[in-house]
Amino acid sequence: MMTTLRLQTSAILLAGSIFNAGGAMAQEGPGQGYAKIDNGAYSVVAEVRAKPGKEAELRAITLPLIELVRGDPANLVYFLQENRETPGHFIFYEIFANEADFEAHNAMPYVQEWFAKLPDLADGGVKVMRMEILAPTGK
Repeated sequence: MMTTLRLQTSAILLAGSIFNAGGAMAQEGPGQGYAKIDNGAYSVVAEVRAKPGKEAELRAITLPLIELVRGDPANLVYFLQENRETPGHFIFYEIFANEADFEAHNAMPYVQEWFAKLPDLADGGVKVMRMEILAPTGK
């Protein structure tokens, strides 16, 4: 009986640790991550389209940016998206605390290397909308 109880307890603890490791956001509750983004934070929505026939090449040089940008301590949010209906049409969504952090990000060597490859792969370069995060008053 005692051995069975210990095994059950161990299984529950193991399941809990697996759940916590894989579902940390669920533990925080709905919308809790938004509290980390201040009113007035610097947001960027950028768009780049591959030249015809260059979709796979542009995707290949762009995918590594996800890990690199998310690894930057100044980056608060980074999503790379591709249009399901138009492969090679990418939208970037990024949030930084301020414009200086965003400009420092753009000066990083890996970002400059990516920009340098765009003339051969992208149709018209990158279109950027610089935005301001709006949060409820009192935040």
